[in-house]
Amino acid sequence: MINLQEVIETNKMIEQENLDVRTITMGISLLDCADHDLNITCEKIYKKITTLACNLVQTGEDIAREFGIPIVNKRISITPISLVGSSCCRIPGDYVQIAKTLDCAAKDVGVNILGGFSAIVSKGMTQSDELLIRSIPMALACTERICSSVNVGSTKTGINMDAVRLMGDIIRQTAEATQERDSVGCTKLVVLCNAPDDNPFMAGAFHGVSEADAIINVGVSGPGVVKYALEQIPNADFELLCETIKRTAFKITRVGQLVAQEASSRLGVPFGIIDLSLAPTPAIGDSVADILKCIGVEHPGAPGTTAALALLNDQVKKGGVMASSYVGGLSGAFIPVSEDQGMIDAVEAGALTIEKLEAMTCVCSVGLDMIAIPGDTPATTIAGIIADESAIGMVNQKTTAVRIIPVIGKTVGDTVEYGGLFGHAPIMPVNTFSSQRFVDRGGRIPAPIHSFKN
Repeated sequence: MINLQEVIETNKMIEQENLDVRTITMGISLLDCADHDLNITCEKIYKKITTLACNLVQTGEDIAREFGIPIVNKRISITPISLVGSSCCRIPGDYVQIAKTLDCAAKDVGVNILGGFSAIVSKGMTQSDELLIRSIPMALACTERICSSVNVGSTKTGINMDAVRLMGDIIRQTAEATQERDSVGCTKLVVLCNAPDDNPFMAGAFHGVSEADAIINVGVSGPGVVKYALEQIPNADFELLCETIKRTAFKITRVGQLVAQEASSRLGVPFGIIDLSLAPTPAIGDSVADILKCIGVEHPGAPGTTAALALLNDQVKKGGVMASSYVGGLSGAFIPVSEDQGMIDAVEAGALTIEKLEAMTCVCSVGLDMIAIPGDTPATTIAGIIADESAIGMVNQKTTAVRIIPVIGKTVGDTVEYGGLFGHAPIMPVNTFSSQRFVDRGGRIPAPIHSFKN
C-alpha cells in the first residue's frame, strides 16, 4: 500500500527536484506495411501510425493532468525502416520519401519525435541497409521529427568495420547538409553497438522485430531527485550512499510503473518496459554531473569519476529492478555533454575530455553522447571514435553509442546553441593523429571469445 508519506515525497520530487516521466513511447511494427510499390508502402505506413497513435499525445496529457506527473515527451518508435523498405526502395531518394511520410505522420499525431529510421548492420549490410544509410543526411535535413540510428556491432557478431567507416562519412555529410543550423542533423543520428529492441529514448529508439505489433514503453528520469537525496547525507560511507541511491531509484521507477500501466490500459496497447535512466536536462539541478560531485569528485573528469559513475549506474539499476518486473531499454546514467550543465562546466574548466568520457562509457548506460567537435574533423577520425566505443560495448556486453556533432565552421573555443533538451555545448578538442589506415582496412572485427555461449 502507498502511504501518505510516500505521496508527500513523490509530490516533492516533482515540484522541487525535477522528477519527470521523460517519455511515453509507443513502439509500432511496420513489417506488414512492406510492399513492392513505394507509394503503397508510404500509404500503409502513414495509415498504421496515425491509426494506432492517434490518441497517444492526448492520453499522455490526460495522465499528466490527473496524476500531477510531468510527462515531457510523447514519442513513437518503429521497425527499422531498412527492413520495411527493402522491397520498394531502389535509390537513397526512395528512403527520403519514406522519411517524409514518417515525419508527416509524426506531425499529424502530435508526437515530439519518431525514431526508427534505422538499420541493423552488426554483421553485414544488405543493399537495402546501405541505401538507407546513404539516405540519412538528406532525410535528416528535410524532416523535423525523425531520428536515425545504425547498429554496427554486437557482442555476438563483432564489429562491422565497413559500416563503421561508412558512418564516419555519413556523419560528416549530415553535418554539412544541416550546416546552416549548426549541423543540427547530427543531434538526431546515433551509431550503436548492442542496441536494445525496446529503448524508449532517442535518438537510438527503434521497435525491434522481437516485439509485439504495438507496445508502450516508458522512460523515467530523475537526476535532480538523486542529487537532493545525496545532499542530505554529505559524509555518509559507501554503504549508506549506495542504499540511498537504490531507494531513490526505486521510488522514481514506481512513478514510471504507474504511468506505464495507465497509458497501456487507456490506449489498449500492451505494456512493454520501464527504462529508468538518469537523463539530464540543461535545467540547473537536473544534472548527472552534479550527482557525481555529490558523491565526492570536484568535477566530472577528476580521478575517481569512473568509479563514482559505476557506483551510481549499478545502484540505479538495482533500485529499478526491485520496483518493476519489466525494466529494460538502457536504464542507468546518461552523460550527454550538451544536455547537462554540469558536464558543460566540467569541459569548460578543463576537467573533462573526450578520452575521459570514453573511459566513463565503460560503466554507464550509453556512450559518447551529444558531443560537439570541430567541423573540420576528418570522417576517418569520426569512424575511429565509433570503432573505439563499439569495442567497449562489444567486449563488455553492454550498449554503447556515439552521437557526435562535427559543427561545420566552428572550432575549439566556440560554443553551439541548440535550445530545448539538446541544450548547448562547447566545441571539444579531438586527437588529431590519424586512424585512417585502421578504419580503411574493411571487413569485420570478430566477436570476443566470451561471446560463444550456446
